[in-house]
Amino acid sequence: MVSTLAHAKPAQIAIVIDDIGYRTTDRQVLTIPGNITYAVLPQTPYGKRIAEEANRRNQDVILHIPMESTQGKKLGPGALTANMSEAAIAASLDESLQEVPFAIGINNHMGSHLTTLAKPMLWTMKFLKKRELLFLDSVTSPKSLGRTIADRMGVPAMSRHVFLDNQLSHQYIAGQFQQLINKAKRQQTAIAIAHPHPETVAALTKLIPQLKQHGIELVPLSALYRKTSYGGSLTASAE
Repeated sequence: MVSTLAHAKPAQIAIVIDDIGYRTTDRQVLTIPGNITYAVLPQTPYGKRIAEEANRRNQDVILHIPMESTQGKKLGPGALTANMSEAAIAASLDESLQEVPFAIGINNHMGSHLTTLAKPMLWTMKFLKKRELLFLDSVTSPKSLGRTIADRMGVPAMSRHVFLDNQLSHQYIAGQFQQLINKAKRQQTAIAIAHPHPETVAALTKLIPQLKQHGIELVPLSALYRKTSYGGSLTASAE
């Protein structure tokens, strides 16, 4: 009798690099090994060029859409706010998508306020549904309605499990990376978000090759959306 373990598929993780577009050093993210997913801020000095290079390499690109924060932080171009109408939200998302037309979906940049509001989230998901785009909830608020409303609307949606680099020491990033590995082993899939800091690029360059010894596969974000959706407890993080 052949053991079922012989046919067991490896656990899979996706690593999304957020906040790409404002710094010349952001291009360093393209040196991180493996199937990294790139989340590009709209209408930024370097975002489009980095997105195009990632797309040429057949790597996943999503739009990192600024959304209103509870802390009133400056949002930048392409932002969605609570006082916008459905038409204004759709027009803003459309403009962002025109810049990076090959983007496969969006995730939220900040958004601890907007993601808790039903109407703006509903209007956002209606746009994504129409364009056949996916949604990744960055979970900057434990009260986020993004995933719930996306599921209700039939928009492919998942949620972030681990932030890798809230602190920029290698020790901290390595610890978070181990959390990601542990979640993937328990759940078979897990999603991490990191940022284009030089410290993060250096740490991930060393850490990602270690996944093989854990039997974990680094995959594009879109690969996880082709799997059965899953749960998992999440905690919000500072924006």
